[in-house]
Amino acid sequence: MRAGHQGTGPGAITPDGCAVELYSRLRIGPEPDIIAGAVPAGAHILELGCGVGRMTRPLLERGFTITAVDESPDMLERVRGARTICSTIEDLDLGETFDVVMLASFLVHHGDLKVRRGMLRTCARHVAAGGSVLIQREGEDYHSDLPRERVDPSGYTVRIVSSEPVEEGVNSVHAEYEFPDATWTQRFQARPLTKEQFEEALAEAGLKVDRYLTEDRIWVRAVAA
Repeated sequence: MRAGHQGTGPGAITPDGCAVELYSRLRIGPEPDIIAGAVPAGAHILELGCGVGRMTRPLLERGFTITAVDESPDMLERVRGARTICSTIEDLDLGETFDVVMLASFLVHHGDLKVRRGMLRTCARHVAAGGSVLIQREGEDYHSDLPRERVDPSGYTVRIVSSEPVEEGVNSVHAEYEFPDATWTQRFQARPLTKEQFEEALAEAGLKVDRYLTEDRIWVRAVAA
């Protein structure tokens, strides 16, 4: 288990505290449509941190080719229809480039600066000339509008219970996922980033914002600087 990360509940738990069975149950939202609207039709996408393939599947259905990367073999066993690679994101070097590199799941907010920097360098290293990097950021009130909960139409409840400082610039986040037949919890460390701090992090990796794809600025398209 990675330092500062913990998960509880039925089934396998990954090094960052994610429960494989939980992520197999979570419903996908509008993300595939956001992605499809921001990249060329039929693009080859390098999906970093694909998990069980919740976004992989609908992107394949929209005609994209996917290379899916995750550090958890248990997660990758659930992915169908894509080339899969088991690796940490920060250490990945495939020696090839892609039309689109995608870093979702708020991974850009990783609490460890070295890991965050490695992830963004991986994005820059693998994006083709003229290609783009799609990044999902935390909402700007993610760490302050607490506690909060959302009841999904399919019947489960997601709660962000707390976000407490553990060191300068890093918070420990406690999340709960309650289903009628099971409950999972996850603790992980996240580094809140203002818009300016986020753009500075991109610049450090040789990237820059092309445009924010959503009004809340959670989804971003970046390109080589």
